[in-house]
Amino acid sequence: MSESNKNVFFEWLKVGVLGVVLFLFIYKFLFSSYEVEGISMQSTLKDGDKLIVNKIGYEVGSIARFDVIVFHSNSEDDYVKRVIGLPGDRVEYKNDRLYINGKFFAEPYLHNEEQNVFGQKETGDFTLAELTGVEKVPDGSLFVMGDNRLDSFDSRHFGFVSIDNVVGKVNARYWPLDKFDMQF
Repeated sequence: MSESNKNVFFEWLKVGVLGVVLFLFIYKFLFSSYEVEGISMQSTLKDGDKLIVNKIGYEVGSIARFDVIVFHSNSEDDYVKRVIGLPGDRVEYKNDRLYINGKFFAEPYLHNEEQNVFGQKETGDFTLAELTGVEKVPDGSLFVMGDNRLDSFDSRHFGFVSIDNVVGKVNARYWPLDKFDMQF
């Protein structure tokens, strides 16, 4: 191998190593890929959908009401849910309608014809006090729910989610390709 060919080879090797290091840094600290498991977020997200999660967005900005997030539910499992209540919020459902701090909020992401064929209430009626024994979402916590309210294990069952357990905000669904979406 000539000296010129060796230089070209080492330049390409450096570029390749730098590319791998950059990819690993981005994957580890900035973005990650998650796969949806289960039906708790239908019809927004389906079992097997692959998501891109922004790991720094919630640290740089703040988590907003109705964001879809990934969080650590325990040391082994991560959940994908929608943020309903922020710290200090009073969350209540009356006549299957969401009220936060006494104000009605529409939930257009809930329209799921196949889910509610028997005329059941989608969410049911409750207050935070009835579910958790407190009137407001505590500081440093979130109240989260799945979009498939009839079949979702969420804050109605396990309580509040610590903001410290949030992995990041879902930015996009990239699989299946025909369902690519950046709006949740």
